[in-house]
Parts: sequence; structure tokens; C-alpha cells
Amino acid sequence: MSLSFALHRTPLRRIAGAFTSVALALAGSAVCMNAALAQTEVPAALTPGEATHVIAALKASGTQIYVCKRDSNNQLAWVFKAPSADLYDASGQLVVKHGAGPSWEATDGSKITGKVLQQAPNTDQPGSIPLLLLQANNVGGSGLLATVRYVQRLDTRGGVAPSGPCTQEGQEGRSPYLAEYVFLG
Repeated sequence: MSLSFALHRTPLRRIAGAFTSVALALAGSAVCMNAALAQTEVPAALTPGEATHVIAALKASGTQIYVCKRDSNNQLAWVFKAPSADLYDASGQLVVKHGAGPSWEATDGSKITGKVLQQAPNTDQPGSIPLLLLQANNVGGSGLLATVRYVQRLDTRGGVAPSGPCTQEGQEGRSPYLAEYVFLG
């Protein structure tokens, strides 16, 4: 083998090796992205057929509030009372406040309430509150939420009733949670 052939062949081997490494890395990334997408897939039961578009997809950070009440056996138990969360857009800007009702109020003054239509367990995050599909009703104001017809609560983390026992009727317990809320028109 001549010296000039060896010099030309070595860079090509390195380039080919680099391309192979990049291709393998991209293939691995695609597999990881597909696995992540598969985990965040919305269950069919939580997808309304009448929804035509996404109005907003916001990340929520807050608490699920529980109250200590007596059940049918006269035992004290945690019962869900209300959510309390702030919803943020992709830039981290506060866009909506979420509270009892359930209700959502945007910073532009538009408001909706919701009624649970369907729920599904979050199989990707055991020990988390369920995923939900809610029907929305406009209760005021023009703006972001004015044309919302449905709300999906997805990708929940935490929020289940406190693990400690409730010891006094009326006692409140709070559980932190994260979720994504998708507002559909």
C-alpha cells in the first residue's frame, strides 16, 4: 500500500466511523423519544371526538386538598376537597389559576368550570391522581378560555390523599402534584 493511499484512506475511515456513531446515536434518541411519546399517549377514553384544536397546553404545579371526614362506617378518612394550582406556559409565564369547582381562571379574566366525564389511572406514574377528561362551561370573560369545550388532565405526578391517617374531623391535608392541562376547543 502506498503512503498516499494510506493517508487518504485514514480520514475516510474516521469520517465513516463518525457518521456511524452519529447514526447510532440518532437511532437511540429516536427510540428514547418514541418510548417517551408512548408513555404520554392520551387514553382513547379521554379524547373527545368533538374537539377540533388545542387552545393551550399548560404545566401545573400545586396541591390537591383533602379534608378528614367520617365515612359510611363512621371511620375517619381523607376525602378530596379541591385543587389549588398555578398553570404555566412553555416560557414559565403564569397563565391560569386552578381551584375549586373545578375552575380555571386565566390572567386575561376568562373563566371556565369543569365537570368530570371520564377518568383513567396514570399507569406511567403509580401513586398519582388519575388522568381526567372534563367538559368545560364558560362562566365569564373573553380571552384564552372563552372557547374551551374540554379540559384534559394528563401526565399527573403525586396528588393522592396524604399517607398519614387523619385524626380529627375537619382536618385538612395537602398533597403536592404536577400535571399537564390541555384545553381543547
